[in-house]
Amino acid sequence: MAPIRFADRMSRLGTEGAFEVLAKARRLEAEGKRVVHLEIGEPDFATPDNIVEAGISAMQNGYTHYTPASGIMEAREAVAGFVTRMLKTEVDPTEVVLVPGSKNVLLFTLLACVEPGEEVILPDPGYPAYASLVNFIGAVPKTVTLREENAFRMDLDELASLVTPKTRMLIVNTPQNPTGGVLTAEDVAFVCDLAHKHDLLVVSDEIYSQLVYGFHHVSPLSQPGMRDRTVLMDGLSKSYAMTGWRLGYAVAPRPLAAKLDQLMINSSSCAAGFTQMAAIEALSAPESEHAVSRMVKVFERRRNLVVDTVNRIPGMRCARPQGAFYAFPNIEGTGFGERELADRLLTEAGVALLPGTAFGHAGAGHIRIAYTQSEDELKHGLDRIAEFIAAHPR
Repeated sequence: MAPIRFADRMSRLGTEGAFEVLAKARRLEAEGKRVVHLEIGEPDFATPDNIVEAGISAMQNGYTHYTPASGIMEAREAVAGFVTRMLKTEVDPTEVVLVPGSKNVLLFTLLACVEPGEEVILPDPGYPAYASLVNFIGAVPKTVTLREENAFRMDLDELASLVTPKTRMLIVNTPQNPTGGVLTAEDVAFVCDLAHKHDLLVVSDEIYSQLVYGFHHVSPLSQPGMRDRTVLMDGLSKSYAMTGWRLGYAVAPRPLAAKLDQLMINSSSCAAGFTQMAAIEALSAPESEHAVSRMVKVFERRRNLVVDTVNRIPGMRCARPQGAFYAFPNIEGTGFGERELADRLLTEAGVALLPGTAFGHAGAGHIRIAYTQSEDELKHGLDRIAEFIAAHPR
């Protein structure tokens, strides 16, 4: 049989290291090896019972068919109400588009608004889908470096220097994957001024916005004059432990929301109806809010455990993240490169985590630890890391 000829664009599409490492870890487990999973960005909590019950009830009541492409109006109203309360900016349901996973928000916005050859500024290290999808559509990624000495915030002068006449879009992520860094109110104000000055569209990935520790989340969407040039990218996966339910959402200017609707029609048709009905419960019920608060407290304890323990391991140091559920330790003092260390920790010590360069070149010298396991499991994994480093001095 003749080989399949693939389109050139497929060579520009990346992957996501967490899923690759997870697959390798599962293979090792199938061979009988005990693996501590610190690689995947998925809460170990169950979806709250009230949300599960709402989803089951929806299926039993017929929400198993097509819905409007942008979503059931009641679900869009729930999202609009939630964002209005959280960000203190009035959102209309017609500005909301529900999608089966928030990555679609980025892909659809790129397809709708960015031509091949135009430039998109994005963070490095950053969520791998950003650069992957920008490259896929034939646009040019320009990276702004997030540095440890700057609490993994953007260098604002560097950010401004990246803007050219070809720049069309700026992607921001706060709280941030993989570093746990957050943008301050001053950072967000600078981003908004830059967007106004250069007529940029801002895609603001705020999937971790409820997972912050003693920090007030600030969104570009709520800043003066930004409603017409901001796309909020969010979803239910992280804060409500609903990764497998596959429901994300966009809040976008109404003309762009119509284009996202059109792209939904031509791709997924719609998100699952019963998931949308469960989202109403998640975003509206007091029980859900309480569940999120409890989860944040647990993650904060885990964060402190990871950071304090890592900082006692010779050759490693770790900044204390202010959001999300990731730590991003610097491992340069161990003498290991980040990829060698991640590979050997998995195969020799049974600890699955990610090299910092899975998130871009600026992640060199770092690893990412997802503190999405119990404290006992985290202690077990951290002990294995410490033992491995002690047994392999460089």
